[in-house]
Amino acid sequence: MAALYEGYTLCGIVPSQNLTNSSIQGVEEERDSDHVIVTDAFRSVTLYKVSDQKPLGSWTVKQGNCLTCPAVYNTHTKEYVTVTDNKVIRIWKEDDVLLDKTFKATVLSDIWRVHCVAGGDPVVLFQRGAVRLLDSLLSAPQQTVEEVLAPDETIRWSTNIVAGTQQLVIFTTEMKGDNFLYLQKLKPNILHKYRLEQENSSLSPLSFSASYRDKLIHLLYLYPNGHVYQSVISVLGPGAEEGSQTLSLPRNLLLALSVDEDQLNAASALLLDEAHVAVVGVPHPSAGTSKDFLCIWNINFQTLQAGKEIAGKIFGQLWCYSNKLFIPHGKTLSVIPYGCTNSSLASALGKLKQYRNEESKPLVSVPSWNSILHEEKTQPSRAIETRKLRSTHKSQSSPSLTVEQVLELIKTAPVEEVQKGVEGLFSRTDIQDLNQSVGPLASTLVSRSLADTAFYSPITLAQLVHTHSLCHSVCPDLVQLALEKKDYFLCQLCLQFFPDIPEAVTCTCLKAFISMPDSEAEKVNLEPDSLSFMETLTSREHCQVGLRNGFNSTSSLEDHSDVTMTKADEENRKSTAPGESCPVGLQKAVLLNEILQTAYTDDLLLPHLKDLSSQHVFLFLQYLHFLYLKYNEDAFPQSHGYRSPSVSQIMDWVCLLLDAHFTVLVMTPEAKVLLLNFHSFIKSQVRLFSELGKVEGGLQALQHMKRKQDIGQYSIEIIELF
Repeated sequence: MAALYEGYTLCGIVPSQNLTNSSIQGVEEERDSDHVIVTDAFRSVTLYKVSDQKPLGSWTVKQGNCLTCPAVYNTHTKEYVTVTDNKVIRIWKEDDVLLDKTFKATVLSDIWRVHCVAGGDPVVLFQRGAVRLLDSLLSAPQQTVEEVLAPDETIRWSTNIVAGTQQLVIFTTEMKGDNFLYLQKLKPNILHKYRLEQENSSLSPLSFSASYRDKLIHLLYLYPNGHVYQSVISVLGPGAEEGSQTLSLPRNLLLALSVDEDQLNAASALLLDEAHVAVVGVPHPSAGTSKDFLCIWNINFQTLQAGKEIAGKIFGQLWCYSNKLFIPHGKTLSVIPYGCTNSSLASALGKLKQYRNEESKPLVSVPSWNSILHEEKTQPSRAIETRKLRSTHKSQSSPSLTVEQVLELIKTAPVEEVQKGVEGLFSRTDIQDLNQSVGPLASTLVSRSLADTAFYSPITLAQLVHTHSLCHSVCPDLVQLALEKKDYFLCQLCLQFFPDIPEAVTCTCLKAFISMPDSEAEKVNLEPDSLSFMETLTSREHCQVGLRNGFNSTSSLEDHSDVTMTKADEENRKSTAPGESCPVGLQKAVLLNEILQTAYTDDLLLPHLKDLSSQHVFLFLQYLHFLYLKYNEDAFPQSHGYRSPSVSQIMDWVCLLLDAHFTVLVMTPEAKVLLLNFHSFIKSQVRLFSELGKVEGGLQALQHMKRKQDIGQYSIEIIELF
């Protein structure tokens, strides 16, 4: 999955008078991911700190000169390099004020670009295709360089890549409707030439991007008809007998983006990782003919993952550094953070579970497609036992049955025989693919249980769930069966071990748990560790003077100073004080904790949450309020081995419930004080993070301070942070 986050403005720009091009030549990363160099199309180079959105330095060439190459940063020498008037190389440092008084060297041939990637040396690419290392060029600036390209051939795009110990310069050219790619190696000096396959109507690519992974160069290019292709090139290049030939470069169609009758003229595609592509200037599939969009597409699933409308004209320029996209539009250069996660079925269905103590949790061993298709043999998966399932060892004396025999046994035999057959199957050590048999066993058990109300084997079903080889997709009716049988222990196990429970099923479980009568909930047997956590939480003495996560319960009245509270409201506020007891029973609280820790996607969960009644929503919010207060007490255990929800999960569910039922809660008098308390929580969190930001700024200032080298044996130094 991928997401585009809230963007912000880095700087303003002045577009050209015809509004066809922005005034940005390039955006290059500087010393780290938080510093970039912005080169405009005219005369100035500016260094920005991205997080602060402010310039740290700016250099301008004198009137009559013009910048013809984006400035780059040499990490080895801590110097900036650019080119003016196509032939003058300028080099300076951050401390230099006037660019005209810094080092410059004039060369004989016109320069196309200077490239410098982190870990590599600056290289110069001339307009006629020659490549030189900057140091060797500066040793003899007036040296003659060869002409690699044909007279009518023109460079359209170039980049620099470091592949292990090899430094490469890649550039594309166009000549009479044909497009070529050159791969120039340095040390040794080897040049390879490829011909790109021609698109219909002799279209030329609008944009290129390249990345290096797994010893291969991945070239991405976008055509005006919306087709996005990828070509893969080996770093080793062609064989020796083909080294001097122009080879055809194969390509694969990654995306066929729909465009209107008018073809694209200002668009760009950028490869973010092996599964995601950022595209700007291509119409959004559901937004008509508007092209002012930035989108992230998943090339594995051919799906649109994220989209953001961009205000103002888009110029088809896009840069990416450290999970930040830089895009000029209108009169602004914006920074838009993004996030991409590994594409999988579990992530597509919802957020993947994250256990607090991963080392104590066994890994999910749902069989992979590779093991099924290629018949890879796996080790036998033994059932993971709990305190309630230790009787499994007694089954070793049971007769050994095959998986097919046990499946037939499940269809007709009584519960006792089915339980013995399954236990005997799991006690065997000669079955290599037992984890692949868990799904058919569970599905057959569930099917018979739904058809025959007199048949139900909870111990066997729990044992199958504990193998970690079962998920909701394999046996979708298991949770429904557990709810019908009121087997809340099995429901708890499914919520713990299934990574792909749909949001509708999660809300069904939530309704069943929260509407359960307290008398019935007290009879439920649940997982011991989760019960121990709630017993520990409810048995601790309350600490009124505690301060955790920025929240102090004694300051809640100050947070409500701008709200007029009646006497009844004051009494209600006292009833929701930190010292109140848990609003639900112990067993019900344990089940609600499992809901809080279940994977979900916000957009898919919200519609189902709206089906909850106002009474259930209010009770659930009261419980979340209770948890948050407990988590913010000094007496709350800092580290424990219990399975429990995190503060982030608690606040996420508070936000979800408020989004789904805000109007109803505002109109409910009983919820007024509860909403005020949640408002104070948010204010306390804002204050906390504000103070943490100040501390972070102070630490960063200390880290970046230049140490004085002339400190003697005794000295007094005053450090001012703000």
